[in-house]
Amino acid sequence: MTEEYLVTGHPVRCPTHPGVILRDDVLPALNLSVSEASRQLRVTRQTLHRIMAGHTSITPEMAVRLGKFCGNGPGLWLRMQQNYDLWHARQRLEDEMEKIPAHEVG
Repeated sequence: MTEEYLVTGHPVRCPTHPGVILRDDVLPALNLSVSEASRQLRVTRQTLHRIMAGHTSITPEMAVRLGKFCGNGPGLWLRMQQNYDLWHARQRLEDEMEKIPAHEVG
């Protein structure tokens, strides 16, 4: 494990929102504007802008669209969103989690 992980195995640094990856990596690599990408994805420009700004989560439906668009399947997009969401949930609940006992099941 690298230095970026706590003893628990959770990343110390917030994972990148998948919309930022779409904005900073995918669209430039495809040489596409937001307008053209939104047209190809069959969503509004406003929807795509909210996702790329990190203000809107990748839904399962959007993951299906992005998976087809990028050729890498929906699972990758959902996992990136899940990692992002879990990191934020752990941050919000950090104090509360210390009060919850851990049990071994099975």
